[in-house]
Amino acid sequence: MTGWDISPSGVEFVTSLVQDAMDDVAKDVKAYGTDMESAATSAGTISGPYCGAAPTGAIGAALALFVERTTADVLFLGARAAKSVNGAHEATAHYAVGDEEMAARAQRRALAAPRIDLPGQGAGDGQK
Repeated sequence: MTGWDISPSGVEFVTSLVQDAMDDVAKDVKAYGTDMESAATSAGTISGPYCGAAPTGAIGAALALFVERTTADVLFLGARAAKSVNGAHEATAHYAVGDEEMAARAQRRALAAPRIDLPGQGAGDGQK
């Protein structure tokens, strides 16, 4: 890949902005989980009085199903951003030492979609 003209300081600046945004997203994702749990608990049911833990109502069940079905997508966002930032750093490091071939390989690896392995649903225990 000839003709690259990269500013390592520019890459560092942009990736630091992305990392800041990733930190904000991580806080939002954590709040999302807490808020969804609270909403499901607060949704109530159409049943009469009960003793002990409240039964799960239709809204609570729907929220739980929504979270279950969107977890992989939410995790993918963080994994994609992290892989892009790490790939940019790796490609820039190879470029800085004059190895454009390795820089191109690092860039191609970073562009590939990350694989998300959800706990309890695959062979591993999370993101790979």
